[in-house]
Amino acid sequence: MQDLQDISAFVAVATHGGFRGAARHTGASASQLSEAVRRLETRLGLRLFNRTTRSVATTAAGQHLLEQLTPALNAVESALDVANRFRDRPAGRLRLNVPLSASRLVLPRIIPPFLAAYPEIRLEVVVDDRFVELLQSGCDAGIRYEESMDQDMVAIPIGPKRQRMGAAASPAYLARHGRPTHPDDLRNHLCLRGRFSSGAMPAWVFEQPGKRVTVDVDGPLIVSLGEAADLAVDAAVGGAGVVYLFEDWLQPYLDRGELEPLLQDWWPSFTGPLLYFPGRRYLPAPLRAFVDFVQTQRW
Repeated sequence: MQDLQDISAFVAVATHGGFRGAARHTGASASQLSEAVRRLETRLGLRLFNRTTRSVATTAAGQHLLEQLTPALNAVESALDVANRFRDRPAGRLRLNVPLSASRLVLPRIIPPFLAAYPEIRLEVVVDDRFVELLQSGCDAGIRYEESMDQDMVAIPIGPKRQRMGAAASPAYLARHGRPTHPDDLRNHLCLRGRFSSGAMPAWVFEQPGKRVTVDVDGPLIVSLGEAADLAVDAAVGGAGVVYLFEDWLQPYLDRGELEPLLQDWWPSFTGPLLYFPGRRYLPAPLRAFVDFVQTQRW
């Protein structure tokens, strides 16, 4: 059992790029993982990692060992998951990697009834607007949109089947600057822009049947798309400019009259989010329960 624990520690450190990253994903301390790896290296008589004060990387021997161990550990995990199916209720940890929009617009409706139905499942949600490799991130499944989906993933709809992006501004802003009547008019407005973690700042897209207009807007505020989107909305409510965001995100502010919709007949529609996960014969029991639960939901 000690050998298996040490092997698991080695795989976690190799997979997550260091002792701290592995500690965050396993619940063990970095010192415990370091001691486990040291025991394994002593037993094998090999150095498995090159360590510096800034980085930890597998040696050639460590990389070869990781490649040989991964299929075997996956087989062990699958066997345990199959045994878990004989329980009255699935149990264990389920870890999801999702964008902020999903954590705000999709999961609040799903999580409470799911946890009530499966009280022995421990759900962990990691909010990350980057597209990450699921297994390397230590997650079982994720939520993304189809344009950023790996082809070898299984994906099912989760949340609304269709979504729209919308533009809005406060009554005070519109009183000072007027209301745009065409997307091109936004070039003369103060627009609150967003930047992806990659550094790219997307243009604003508007559509009508047979028409598509892409507008490179400008304005006094740029926020990080995802984690700082609420700041752009708050600034728009305060009269700083025009905001462009998910319709569902803007809807509460529209309902209260704090924002007014702009160019609503131009709002583009797109396919809603997808729950994606690696395709394999036996899904972990918590993930299988979540997939089955999602498929019963109606939006």
